[in-house]
Amino acid sequence: MSARRRNWLGALFLLLAAPLLTAQREPVLVPEVSQSRIEVRQGFTGANLLLYGAVIDPAGPVRDTAYDIVVVLKGPTEPIRLREKDRIAGIWMNAGSSDFRSAPSFFAVSSSRPIEQIVDPRTAAIYELGTEFIQLSPTGQIEPAEQARYARGLVETRERAGLYSEDASGVRISEGVLYQARIALPSNVTTGRYTAETFAIANGRVLASATADIEVVKVGLEGTVVYFADRYALFYGLGAIALSLFMGWLAGRLFARG
Repeated sequence: MSARRRNWLGALFLLLAAPLLTAQREPVLVPEVSQSRIEVRQGFTGANLLLYGAVIDPAGPVRDTAYDIVVVLKGPTEPIRLREKDRIAGIWMNAGSSDFRSAPSFFAVSSSRPIEQIVDPRTAAIYELGTEFIQLSPTGQIEPAEQARYARGLVETRERAGLYSEDASGVRISEGVLYQARIALPSNVTTGRYTAETFAIANGRVLASATADIEVVKVGLEGTVVYFADRYALFYGLGAIALSLFMGWLAGRLFARG
C-alpha cells in the first residue's frame, strides 16, 4: 500500500471517529504529518512534508460550514542580530543593526486561499498567519518604522534562502473536511524541534487549532560531532585545538621536506 493511500485511510478513520466527539460544540482538528522525524545526513538535499488530517464537526452536515485551513510550520527560534550596510566614502560599511530575541529559523505558511481573504489583519497577527505577522520580539530601543524595516529585511533575506515562504493555494480540501498540504524543507534547515500548527477558520474566526511536532536531527558522523560538542563542550574545544596544532605541525614538516 502506498504512503499516500495510507495517509488518506488514516484521515478517513479519524473522520469515522466523529460520533465519539459529539459532546464537543466546536469543530475538532485531527492533524497528522507524514514524517515526525527527519534525519539530516551528509548530502541531505531537503525533504517534503505532507501535513494532512480532518476537521470533525459535531454538528454534522446540518451546520454545512465551509472551512478554510491554514498550516503554519515553524522551526526553532533563535536570537539574531541584523546588520544594515551602507556606502560611506565609497566603502560598504555596517551602518546600523537591530537585535531580535526570537526569530524562527524556518517559517512556512500554506493556506487554502490567500490569508487576506480568510481573516482580517488583527486575527492574522494574533496567530502569525503570514511572514509579515511573525513575532520577532526586538530588543533595545528602536523606532517602530525602523523596527518594521529591519523585520522586512530579515524576512526578505530568509525568503531568498528558502527558509521563509507563503503558499496561498497550498492546502487542498476534500469533501469539506479532509485536507492536505505539502511544505518543502530546504537542505539548509536548522536542526531541532519544529511545530506544525493547523487552523480551521470559518467566517473570519479561528474555530479550531491543533499542533503536531516534527524533529529534525543530524545523524551519522555529523550527528556524532554535534552530540559530542553539545554534551562535552570543553573536551570538544580542547580536541579541536589539539587537532589544529597537529595539522599545522604536519603541514610544516611536509613543506620542510619539500
